[in-house]
Amino acid sequence: MEFIDLKAQYNYLKEEIDENVASVMRSAKFIGGSEISQLEEKLKEYVGRKYCITCGNGTEALQLAYMALGIKAGDAILCPDMTFIASVEPACLLGAIPIFVDIELDSYNMDPADLEKKIRNIRREGKLNIKAVVSVDFLGNPAKYNEIKEICDRYGIYLIEDAAQSMGASYRGKKCCSFGDIACTSFFPSKPLGCYGDGGAIFTDNDDWAQSINSFKVHGKGTSKYDNVRIGMNSRLDTMQAAVLLAKFAILEEEIEKRQKIAKIYTKALEEIVKVPIVGDLSISSFAQYCVLFNSKQEREYVARKMEEAGIPTLVYYPRTMHSLVVFKDVKKYNKNEYRNAIQYAECNLGLPFSPYLSKEDQGLVVETLKNSIYAFREQ
Repeated sequence: MEFIDLKAQYNYLKEEIDENVASVMRSAKFIGGSEISQLEEKLKEYVGRKYCITCGNGTEALQLAYMALGIKAGDAILCPDMTFIASVEPACLLGAIPIFVDIELDSYNMDPADLEKKIRNIRREGKLNIKAVVSVDFLGNPAKYNEIKEICDRYGIYLIEDAAQSMGASYRGKKCCSFGDIACTSFFPSKPLGCYGDGGAIFTDNDDWAQSINSFKVHGKGTSKYDNVRIGMNSRLDTMQAAVLLAKFAILEEEIEKRQKIAKIYTKALEEIVKVPIVGDLSISSFAQYCVLFNSKQEREYVARKMEEAGIPTLVYYPRTMHSLVVFKDVKKYNKNEYRNAIQYAECNLGLPFSPYLSKEDQGLVVETLKNSIYAFREQ
């Protein structure tokens, strides 16, 4: 059993992917081929933004966004305490200070109430300039953008949407990547829309930011890559990856529907024995992962071991909160009582096999094994 079955997806799309890749091979336009602009046009229309700019990967998408917003030393970036380090790492490289916000245990996303509390505390201390909030659509579940955007607007703070896991998801009738001043996504192979290597994209409606990002991603180019007007970087999506993504994009909506059905089966079967992810009534999650929460770390580890013995892959996603990472130990003194939900998630979460191609038989085996394991643990 595969944790995420990319092999089945390839078999389903083999003819289309093979032809797209062969077309690139015939053209030999491995960098900057027409597939790049085709993909950008399709994605910006799908999401509903003025600009889509592809780049090397999701981390670099965020770095380009931070650079476009002029993030620098002395700036504070607020970010959920449960995410991958890439959400803030590029800002830290620019000298910014990360401030972490606790999550909600139902959605696993940033808690708007704690966000505003952190903003007020920073403003009261007067040591840092709050420049941006990075809101993560964790596991593909859209954050509460009506509340988060209102807070950002009220305090005059940029909002960046880290939609690395949420391509295809939506909130209040709008697609993810359409929220915030700038949105970033990843095309890492395991994402809802993934390529066969690394890739990413940035979305915005702002003309100046789009112009800056297009310059930054090609060594700070002006009229050409040899006319350098700023210090930039080299970050581009290659044509081969765009060719793969075009084939996959054609069935994205179909796969999102399949993800809803598989998630619904998990939720109905497990909601009375473990904590399942909650998707808001006005949201559609892309379910990049399906993670449940157990009552304790010991229960989680027992079940994971039993699943492994049964040949079922699982994944702790993620095992550490951001504030507890060694790399941030000298940033500020974090009080763990401020991050109770994030800590509980880190200690108790377990990701289950999930993809649009998960068979009923395999899903049934996952559910049965998980239930039997929990009952055995709780009877000890």
